[in-house]
Amino acid sequence: MPSEKIAGYEIEYSGVLLPNTERWAAYLNIYGPSCNPMHRNNIFKFQRVLIEQEFPNEAAAEQAALSAARGMLKKS
Repeated sequence: MPSEKIAGYEIEYSGVLLPNTERWAAYLNIYGPSCNPMHRNNIFKFQRVLIEQEFPNEAAAEQAALSAARGMLKKS
């Protein structure tokens, strides 16, 4: 699963193939800062984002999920 760090947050994002289709959904997981390097503080559990959108391929879904995460972190 691709990941990126932004301002102390670790973002994992992915595209998941929707059942019985050839379309993809954007999924996201965000971990917040933690004082213990062996523990990740999950603040946004792995779930679908942009639920009304479907994407033609995995890469497009991944980029949409990453963009959603950036927007969420910008607001906080």
